[in-house]
Amino acid sequence: MDNRKTLLFFSFTLLLAIGMAAQQKSSNKKLDAMIVQGMKDWKVPGLAAIVVKDGEVIFQETYGVKNLETKEPVDENTLFNMASTTKAIVAIAMGMLVDDGKLKWDDKVVDHLPYFKLSTPYITADARVKDLFTHNLGIGNADALWTIDSVSTGETIRRFQFAKKTYPLRGGFTYQNIMYAVAGEVIAEVSGKPWNEFVKERIFNPLGMTRTQAIAGHIFEVGNYVTPYSDDPEDGMVEVDYGFSDQIGPAGMICSTAHDISKYLTFLVNDGVYKTDTLVKPKTFKKLFEPHSFLGLTGTYPTNALTKPNWNTYGLGWFQQDYKGHKLDFHTGSLFGLVAIAGVMHDKNMAVYVFANLDHAELRHAIMYKAIDLYAFDDNSRDWHLEVFKLYQGFKKENLEKSKKKAANRVKNTKTSLPLEAYQGRYTNEMLGSAKVSMQNDKLRINFNEFITYDARHWHYDTFITNKDPRFREKLVVRFELNNDGEISQFDFMGEVFTKTEEADD
Repeated sequence: MDNRKTLLFFSFTLLLAIGMAAQQKSSNKKLDAMIVQGMKDWKVPGLAAIVVKDGEVIFQETYGVKNLETKEPVDENTLFNMASTTKAIVAIAMGMLVDDGKLKWDDKVVDHLPYFKLSTPYITADARVKDLFTHNLGIGNADALWTIDSVSTGETIRRFQFAKKTYPLRGGFTYQNIMYAVAGEVIAEVSGKPWNEFVKERIFNPLGMTRTQAIAGHIFEVGNYVTPYSDDPEDGMVEVDYGFSDQIGPAGMICSTAHDISKYLTFLVNDGVYKTDTLVKPKTFKKLFEPHSFLGLTGTYPTNALTKPNWNTYGLGWFQQDYKGHKLDFHTGSLFGLVAIAGVMHDKNMAVYVFANLDHAELRHAIMYKAIDLYAFDDNSRDWHLEVFKLYQGFKKENLEKSKKKAANRVKNTKTSLPLEAYQGRYTNEMLGSAKVSMQNDKLRINFNEFITYDARHWHYDTFITNKDPRFREKLVVRFELNNDGEISQFDFMGEVFTKTEEADD
């Protein structure tokens, strides 16, 4: 190349680089402006957003405060909860064991965990390792196992055998956290070390994710973490009790930071390679993002009304759909006042991640789609914050109307079949444990497993309604039933029956 051609080449390259830098700066400014406005409208206390493109971190910003009282600002090392975006990391860990030749995706679970048992013998016998990640085993949801109790992982898995079959094996889709806990136990059995140590050794350490904690409770030891909040329709902004349930840790308890997540996203965009290290073999990495379950046109996310995908599937720890003719792998995480979302568009070499400390702050969806539009398609035509905010404000209005209708349908001037004293006693459920019902003034107090207590006031007939769960902020229905002798024999709670086994203590 002569000097003139060389000069023209470098001039063109320089102009191209300047143009790309200017475009990225403009996109950063637009995304930042939307986040700032979105936080005001959603009343989000603290948030972190990260975008990686072509192996480079092009946007990493933190906003707001960790705690509304202390006003300490969120920084790049502040710990948030990854919630269900944890699932993808656990699937990666299992893939590493596949790469090591320690197991295969199609191995039967019982071959690694002989104690594994489900309510249907056929499903127990045929459940494969990959089935633990795809939510299509045919068993109903049993999240109450960890929301109203705090037993060990082993006991949680043992009790899950009482969850009933609700559809044929691999013939449907029911989101299933407990199976990820089982996956964690398979990782421990095959690797010879607890799942949390394995992911730290094989994922966090190589990526330099030095602040990331696989045991959520450890955040209190290392410090610099957010406080969870809920914008309650009746009570306004309230602090939510921490609800870390490490007995199902692989389902959603990893905590991380903006700085650490930027490294994780870089690894995802580079197809399992970080810097010069191949952490996951190409074949295995591809397997993680292949469709394994089919959800139909409606999917599970309300934002489908805005994105209008042609298909919805689930990989190994990832929801999937088409967006602008390209495949988008993504997953939300929601846990007691803490939320997250992860999105990867592999053929555009980009990934997005958002943390926030407000219960179901769906601004996360707007940030993900806005980032994809800006950095993958150079498209600023949609006001994603406004669209998502209007969508969820509509749901909020619908829920308020349902609450009013429920109150209006309450049958007034009824009374319980028996004096409140007759409802006292001990009740049991083979899956969910025990409950002690006692009197508290003119209400019933229901203590589940010495773990969580509700006060329940009379609603109508033999139905009671609880106070708000300090984590979910929901009022729940408890319906008592009489036997043929006219005695209280059981109550229904969250679709499960607790049978009376003892009368009240004297």
